[in-house]
Amino acid sequence: MHELSCLEICAGAGGQSLGLEQAGFSHEAVVELDPDACETLRLNRGSEWKVVEDDVHNLDGRSYAGIDLFSGGVPCPPFSIAGKRLGQDDDRDLFPQALRLVRQTAPRAVLLENVPGLATSRFDSYRAHVVEQLRAFGYQTWWDVVQASEHGVPQLRPRFVLVAVQERWAGHFRWPESAPSPPPTVGDTLHDLISADGWPGADEWRDKARGVGPTIVGGSKKHGGPDLGPTRAREAWKKLGVDGLGIADKPPGPDFAIDRMPKLTTRMVARIQGFPDTWEFSGRKTAAYRQVGNAFPPPVARTLGEAIRDALNATASVPAVTDLGHHSSRAAQARPA
Repeated sequence: MHELSCLEICAGAGGQSLGLEQAGFSHEAVVELDPDACETLRLNRGSEWKVVEDDVHNLDGRSYAGIDLFSGGVPCPPFSIAGKRLGQDDDRDLFPQALRLVRQTAPRAVLLENVPGLATSRFDSYRAHVVEQLRAFGYQTWWDVVQASEHGVPQLRPRFVLVAVQERWAGHFRWPESAPSPPPTVGDTLHDLISADGWPGADEWRDKARGVGPTIVGGSKKHGGPDLGPTRAREAWKKLGVDGLGIADKPPGPDFAIDRMPKLTTRMVARIQGFPDTWEFSGRKTAAYRQVGNAFPPPVARTLGEAIRDALNATASVPAVTDLGHHSSRAAQARPA
């Protein structure tokens, strides 16, 4: 297998970028507007990835014509149940720009992710328009809501994922199946970090935190500080023995009461998202946590990237999928759109 090229927009702190790199994709460029996130990308891959700090509207896709994969996590507020759900009437909707760049770059495959709200009936016509455009460009398309916990991440985190593959390779694409074993628990995932400063309650806490966490919410620059989400999410964290009202600067120490609920640090949240401990995040605590909370889990991106890679590296002739109905989301070839 040869290394495949990729152009990614709305890269954030690099969660999707890292997972795709692990799947065998080399990034021609990663595009992001937020300065702190761009610095995070430079800290970790500045010598390997071209980091473009700019608005996607200004990107000329013709400079990247012929890449293997176009990817990105377009902004979710236009479709999130936490917002006004204005869809195409929201000026933050970047799907039109993504489609423009697909037309200009003509990649062999496309991977875009968003919130599960985009999969609801409210946006049926919107999704149909996106799929219609991709078909006009020569792509077979699939979409599904993917749970991070089904791919080794100790967090639910449902995300709406759209995959499009050019007809020549579309017949080889198979939607990735769920991992055969359950995800690690929050307690097992974080035990070494929560006990790092000598908290005597760490073992008991680990035994209580026997489950996966709810979706971590990063918030925006206008709304949301460094905490683990709204009331419902904090209640779910409480059942796992975690105080979700705020983010700690360091793990609990030897004087922290055994029966108290600890808060998580940004590093702990990053591990729950699937980032390696070596991945650095730029900016002050709020900015760093926002990047972590808004990221696409690298293990999920890797799984999707491997499925796309295998299709693009296949050589045998296989007919493209022609049944465009909605199929079971857990079938080997899920929901051709």
